Amino acid sequence: MKATFRAVSEHGYTDLRVRDIGAEMELSRQVIHYHFDGKYDLLSSFLEYVIEQYEGSVAIDPGSDPRAELNARIDQCLLGPEFAEFIHWERMKVYCELFAYAQHDEEHREIFNDHYEYIRESIVAIIEAGVEDGVFRDVDAILMGQLITDVIHAARERRLALGHESAPEEAPRAIDEYVLDSLLA
Repeated sequence: MKATFRAVSEHGYTDLRVRDIGAEMELSRQVIHYHFDGKYDLLSSFLEYVIEQYEGSVAIDPGSDPRAELNARIDQCLLGPEFAEFIHWERMKVYCELFAYAQHDEEHREIFNDHYEYIRESIVAIIEAGVEDGVFRDVDAILMGQLITDVIHAARERRLALGHESAPEEAPRAIDEYVLDSLLA
């Protein structure tokens, strides 16, 4: 997975070849083909690996209020986590490059859809719990979760595609002030 990350980072998605990945780990492409059914299968496994790291990395203090949980989820999606082998924004660059080409690959589209749903559903669950606890007013939790998830994705793209370095810090402030404040009961 580390070799795949380095190869995609260096060559980009469209110019990537299995031999580029093999060169990163000093293996022949035959060895890679023994384990994977080609470039797309390997990239699918890579996507699942990166997404699994993100999905399992949100640390929320037990007993946190729903707003603190939402802030932790949003920060994790926009600012990290950091893992020794991959720096967050280098990883997001590769993630977003593969995301852009998912329209041409049904398996990758399915992986990204599942990840999107995971993020959205985790946000929806927090909102629903907040409504149930009386911390948040009664809202359409699914629609609110959709909005927050879309803002997260837009901020990522603004930083990566447009070079707006401050987008990941601006988005949580905007969500907090214009969305989460409106949720309070």
